[in-house]
Parts: sequence; C-alpha cells; structure tokens
Amino acid sequence: MPVFNPLSREIQISIPRAVLEQLRWEAGQELVLIPKGKGLMVMPAPKLQELADIAGGADTEGYRDRKDRY
Repeated sequence: MPVFNPLSREIQISIPRAVLEQLRWEAGQELVLIPKGKGLMVMPAPKLQELADIAGGADTEGYRDRKDRY
C-alpha cells in the first residue's frame, strides 16, 4: 500500500479512489473512526438494525438495571 498524505489543513481525511472502489465506499457514506493503538480503524457506520441483530437471542435473565445502584 503506498504512503500518502491524507490529512488536509482543514483536518479532513482523503481516501484514495482505489481504496474507495475496492471497499465499495461512496461519497456521503457514514464512517466510524475507532482509535487503535497509535492508529485509526475506519469502517462503515453500522445501521441500527445491524446493531439490534448483534444482541438477538441474548439471555436477559439476571440483567441488572439502575434500580440496584446507588
């Protein structure tokens, strides 16, 4: 992967077109930036339904809520 200078003076990040095409990302797509060590992981923001599916089938038995906190 070639090294490039993606950070502009306006503190905006540019992603090379080849990378955008490979990942099939488009202009206006919402992305999540996750700090990872000394770097940054960039990925598409999950949709609400995708997040709901993560917890599907979770065992809620014994779940604590705020009533038992001080």
